[in-house]
Parts: sequence; structure tokens; C-alpha cells
Amino acid sequence: MSDEIKIKVSNLNFYYGKMQALKNINIDIMDKKITALIGPSGCGKSTLIRIFNRMCDLVIGAKAEGSVIFDGENILNSSIDIVKLRQKIGMVFQKPNPFPKTIFQNIAYGLEINGCKDKSFIKFKVEETLKKAALWEDVKDRLNDSALGLSGGQQQRLCIARALAVEAQVILFDEPCASLDPISTAKIEELILELQNNYAIIIVTHNMQQASRVSDYTAFMYLGDLIEFGSTNQIFTVPKNPKTEEYLSGKFG
Repeated sequence: MSDEIKIKVSNLNFYYGKMQALKNINIDIMDKKITALIGPSGCGKSTLIRIFNRMCDLVIGAKAEGSVIFDGENILNSSIDIVKLRQKIGMVFQKPNPFPKTIFQNIAYGLEINGCKDKSFIKFKVEETLKKAALWEDVKDRLNDSALGLSGGQQQRLCIARALAVEAQVILFDEPCASLDPISTAKIEELILELQNNYAIIIVTHNMQQASRVSDYTAFMYLGDLIEFGSTNQIFTVPKNPKTEEYLSGKFG
């Protein structure tokens, strides 16, 4: 396992207009490890991961200060190519969002808009990423069917495959199991654990058990502050901050 820092966040402040959503965040995201972000609703978890692929730019009046170093560059700089950044830092949302296209086209699309015209390579990548997302056996005979006909869990795995197809290095999961049944949730968790061999993974979750099951590191956030960050084992067994202990024991949240 690598101990390489994949994303280094230093003195990050983020504002929605006059409201400060993140306050002086400092955190290292490690390569080939799973980092869970936990905390009550509105604490800044989703805002933080949306900064990592500049999704927050879509909000009028949003402003970031500080640095988020990825691939040797501060991704907050205006000179960053956001399309390329989002290829390298893929995102899987709470609700599966396949394109209203065929299963095959959902994955081929990202390759095609990046200029790939090699049909045999596209076919190879579709199969490869569906296998990586543990979906190939389910869909190999129906690649020309609409992706909207898949179950919720299958749609979520398709969205994961879509992120992998464009050579992502980091995958952001924003509550990826929130709308799934327990069986689909178990499959997604199993997949996330497999993917960490090749990717840095960050998962936002309200589910304490999920965070303790899948992550190597856990960050507890509260009201825009990063209260505590450490190995998942340490955070869940001997938290250093009383606020972390209160949250984990259900006193608030």
C-alpha cells in the first residue's frame, strides 16, 4: 500500500456568498486509501468533496481561499483545466445519474468527448470498466439497452464504471448508498474496497457503520470545521476530541 499524499488541502476556506461553509481546513488525502467524511447534515462534507473537482464553481457567489494541491498544482487556480480535472477526479453522487443513453454509450461517451475515435479501444474500455465495476456479468448481453432500465444498484455501479473509463485517479463518493437497499449497499461497499487498490477514494457518509467498515481514515466535520482526523480505528475507538465522541455516541447529529 502506498503512503503517497494524493491531495493536500491547506488553510482552505470556502464561502457561499457571505456564509462561510468551510473554515481553515487542513487534510491530506492518501493514495490507494479510503477516507470517510462524517458529521451531521450541513457540516461541510459535500462542499469539501465538491471543491476537489470544482463542482462548487457551479454555485453563484461561491469563493475558495487556500490551496488544494493535486498533481503538483493548486486546483483552485483559475488556470486549471476543469474538464481534465474532472476526468482525473471522478464523482459518484447520492442518486444514480446515468445518461438517458444505452449502457454502452454511458461509458463510451466520456472517451468519445475526449477525442477517442478508436472503436475497438472503446469497446475494450467499456468491457474493462464494467468488469472493474462488477457489472459486466449482469449487462454483457444488453449493452444496447437503456441504462435507465437497470436497477438502482446497477445504475450506481454503471456511474462508477463511467468514472473509471476516463482514467480517474481519485473517486469521490457523495453518500453513494443513500438511495439503495441493503443488498445493493453491500455490493457497492465491496466494490469500493476493491477499487482502493488503484485509486484514492473519498466517501461522504451519514452511516457510521459504513465509515467504520470501509475506510482507512476518517475525518469528523462540524459546522464547517474539521474537528478531528485520524485512522478510522483511532477515531472510532479512542477519539481525542470530546465533540467527536459525542457525535459517535449519538448525543447529536
